[in-house]
Amino acid sequence: MALLTIAEPGQSHAPHRHRLAVGIDLGTTNSLVAAVRNGIANTLADEAGHHLLPSVVRYFADGHVEIGHTARHTQADDPFNTIASVKRLMGRGLKDFPDAQRSYRLLETPGMVRLDTVAGAKSPVEISAVIVKLLRAGAETTL
Repeated sequence: MALLTIAEPGQSHAPHRHRLAVGIDLGTTNSLVAAVRNGIANTLADEAGHHLLPSVVRYFADGHVEIGHTARHTQADDPFNTIASVKRLMGRGLKDFPDAQRSYRLLETPGMVRLDTVAGAKSPVEISAVIVKLLRAGAETTL
């Protein structure tokens, strides 16, 4: 993908081709997706009209996953399987979390900790990917 293409007037391959620029911000607390339309950047809303998605993922034993607002509202009901602020765990080992600071069941693995959920062990990267996939799907639907 070329970020910048320079051509002589009248010699570009597709001078009137419409291109979209989309950005995803995977935040520690909230995430969002934005697009540039008509030269103006705007955040994209989900079906409910929310522009911010809480960076929260809840896992179920059957493999079902809740993401965002729904997961955040049920966090107190299932705290070990509802993961929030997962970016704080990236690149850190079990020794970085004294017992008193542990909100989740953490597993020591090479590289970084994994979280023990009813759906199996999940890395912070895997959990973050679930959020990004939802944002991407929403952007594709909207655009």
